[in-house]
Amino acid sequence: MTNEQFINEVARQAGVSKQQAEPLTKAALSALADRLTGGEADDVASQLPKGIKEAMLPATPEAETFGLGEFIERIARRAEVTTEQAEVGARAVMATLHEAITEGEFKDMMAQLPEDFDQFVESAPSAPSQA
Repeated sequence: MTNEQFINEVARQAGVSKQQAEPLTKAALSALADRLTGGEADDVASQLPKGIKEAMLPATPEAETFGLGEFIERIARRAEVTTEQAEVGARAVMATLHEAITEGEFKDMMAQLPEDFDQFVESAPSAPSQA
């Protein structure tokens, strides 16, 4: 998946413009990187296209411990949107991320997140596979 395809898919799923989808995507990936160990964030980033993979680079090797609510709040602050817009964007980013990286890597990533993330991701709309 290219950077443009990723952003376009997030825009489509979130119902926002490409211009709105890009900061939402980068904010969500950055917040996700905060929550993962440095090694796991690097593994996910290695499967993302140039242009957005940089947002996934961890600030520290240790994972921060916070739940879904803080994840949404961080996205809202970083993308300068409401928490409602951040939640919709986060669902779209997580669904697109699931399509963009290998299933094994997605499972490894999800294993580091609290249970509320599982329910959040499961309720995200599924992107149609593009073969």
